[in-house]
Amino acid sequence: MDEWIDVLDIEGNKTGKTCQKSVVHKKGLFHATVHIWFYTSKGKILLQQRAASKAIYPLLWDVSVAGHVNAGESLLAGAIREVKEEIGLIILENDLKKIGVVKSFKSYNSGIIDNEFHNIFISELKEDIENLILQKEEVEALKTVSLLRFEELLENSEHNSHFINSNKEYYISILKEIKYLIRNKT
Repeated sequence: MDEWIDVLDIEGNKTGKTCQKSVVHKKGLFHATVHIWFYTSKGKILLQQRAASKAIYPLLWDVSVAGHVNAGESLLAGAIREVKEEIGLIILENDLKKIGVVKSFKSYNSGIIDNEFHNIFISELKEDIENLILQKEEVEALKTVSLLRFEELLENSEHNSHFINSNKEYYISILKEIKYLIRNKT
């Protein structure tokens, strides 16, 4: 089913127009996504392996949960919905901490023009990974890695086919944010 999403301007503001996701990607219209990075109190990060059926970067490891914000939906509501859909976890608004927005404007050989504003949230994962329920159309697998292992994988990302190499700087910024949060948690 093709989702309806809000069309944004180049600054990330809603234009008042909506479009189907397939049209947005075909025309390269600006739109909002949510990225939710989960970490554990023991200093691990939850990673999602993208489903084999994905048109972009199948089977590579990426953000814990990500997805498009539906038309008329708030960023927080979109984040909560995506978490429930992709990994079967129910979270509340106050479980999420917004840490920023990243502009990601990319075109792919598949014909997709992805002009997205990634609204980035972090949240502590308090559930055992074995209890999470994967949405098979989106998620192939889940795993947690230590902050050190995350960093090691990033250092070799141009050769190890683990992460989306073009996102390396983005991943590094997330790692710094999570390290800071864990160090300063009271």
